[in-house]
Amino acid sequence: MKLGVFSVLLGQKTLEEALKYLNESGVQAIEIGTGAYPGNAHANTDELLSDDNKIKELKELVKKYNIEISALSCHGNPVHPQKEIAEEFHEDFKKTILLAEKLGIKRIVGFSGCPGDSETSRLPNWVTCPWPEDFMKVLDYQWNDVLIPYWKEMAKFAKEHKIEQIALEMHPGFCVYNPETLLRLRAEVGDIIGANLDPSHLFWQGIDPVAAIKKLGSAIYFVHAKDTKIDKRNTDINGVLDIKHYGDEINRSWVFRTVGYGHDAQVWKDIISTLRLVGYDDVISIEHEDSLMSVDEGLQKAIKFLKEVMLFDNTVEMWWA
Repeated sequence: MKLGVFSVLLGQKTLEEALKYLNESGVQAIEIGTGAYPGNAHANTDELLSDDNKIKELKELVKKYNIEISALSCHGNPVHPQKEIAEEFHEDFKKTILLAEKLGIKRIVGFSGCPGDSETSRLPNWVTCPWPEDFMKVLDYQWNDVLIPYWKEMAKFAKEHKIEQIALEMHPGFCVYNPETLLRLRAEVGDIIGANLDPSHLFWQGIDPVAAIKKLGSAIYFVHAKDTKIDKRNTDINGVLDIKHYGDEINRSWVFRTVGYGHDAQVWKDIISTLRLVGYDDVISIEHEDSLMSVDEGLQKAIKFLKEVMLFDNTVEMWWA
């Protein structure tokens, strides 16, 4: 396995400053944001796609600091019910695919997106229960009329441009938010669709990441390292569906934390070991969203923690093998 970082958290630095910082911190890979929600601080797709010299400079820069690009990330909602918003996210995703082709990168990370409840909707509608029966009609429209057709189209476009993996982050608020919904879309679209496994979003839904990893198996295409702390007192009162602002940490049912501050080392060792069991021997990419720590402190603590629990050497040979 390799230790990586999602570059968005270093958006205040230039790409070279970020690469130098990561190299000095012992990081081996960088996941670069290319638009939509994460922004494109380190890779402006319009500039790069219009100038092959800039592509060459980017390649030389990551090589200079002995860092590999693990993935391009474009987390957006390309099926947003407002067509102009959906089109912006869609164009960002298409440009990300075209940039990945030029860089020789085979993996894109993103969200499935979430439509509205009908063709006249103005805002996304995330369904969380089957009754009243209206909700099942919404899901039928979202999946069969919007989501599946869109991702079939994008899978075709991605394959035409040499992309092998679209890793969708299972994120509440979007149609793909757990293993079941990820595997449903994969079954409909094809195995270019896989999971970006981020345990933080699984923890607060009550999903055991180890069980999820075993269920997903070879459908896991990428992994984010981010933790969640569940506040039992608050969940005992209000459950886990929490719409309070992320800054209201003391009253929320859960908050995002740096790895090790939501769950202990044994939990993360089990996650890492199970990833190896199902054949994932790739990048673990740190994503920092801990509102109680600075970026530098949170990232350095995560790097130190993961260096202890990750399995870096894949040349395992046992006497009984």
